[in-house]
Amino acid sequence: MDEAIQTFRSCIPLFHALGDPARQDIILLLAETEKLTVNEIADQSRLSRPAISHHLKIMKDQGLVSIEQQGTKRYYSLELEESVGLLKKLTSLVEETCL
Repeated sequence: MDEAIQTFRSCIPLFHALGDPARQDIILLLAETEKLTVNEIADQSRLSRPAISHHLKIMKDQGLVSIEQQGTKRYYSLELEESVGLLKKLTSLVEETCL
């Protein structure tokens, strides 16, 4: 049970990052394309460029997006393997210890 609690607590920042509708929209947009710049995301959003940058920083801090620098442009793309792995671990631990 302790491992399940620890894993759950380690998921809290990820839940916070995933819980915001604007970040959900960005994730869905990036899922449709390989990579986008902040301006390209802002062009397809109701949010300002600074707001998009803020959300992308939160998402990067949680390992949900990666950044690729090409010249003066920074391209963002989804990077979900680690986050999905953590969520799978939590799900498995809950199934083993709580059900």
